[in-house]
Amino acid sequence: METLDRRRFLLMSALACAAPAAPALAANDRYAASPYRRLTDADWKRRLSPDAYRVLRHEATERPGSSPLNHEKRRGTFHCAGCGLAMFKSDFKFESGTGWPSFFRVLPGAIGTKVDNTLGMRRTEYHCAQCLGHHGHLFPDGPKPTGLRYCNNGLALTFRPA
Repeated sequence: METLDRRRFLLMSALACAAPAAPALAANDRYAASPYRRLTDADWKRRLSPDAYRVLRHEATERPGSSPLNHEKRRGTFHCAGCGLAMFKSDFKFESGTGWPSFFRVLPGAIGTKVDNTLGMRRTEYHCAQCLGHHGHLFPDGPKPTGLRYCNNGLALTFRPA
């Protein structure tokens, strides 16, 4: 048990240290010129439902168990609800028991990360690489093969069946 806790600690520390503080300013940011980055807060408020707006633009969290995507089992792809960027394949989804859609892998280039020190702890927050909308947090307690859990707000996603 001590080894498992040590592994979790080391993995979480590595994730937190590797997370850039300002992902939108990264030199290799392929979405830097995205029109979604030029939308104002008022634009986002008009485009999104009030709940999705609070999650995606103001880092709120939906109530656990409230998302219909928790029960989504069809083959397809989960996309950012803010801009439509593909983020997760349905094959990456698993039941985490947390009440939020959870994935053990993300599509390459789909997210950016930053350190989140709210709630009195250091966590890794992730967001859409294209529109910078908040999606959730990354934890080192997922299943094999990655051991990661991308804990996503369902309001930040849409599902497109294959």
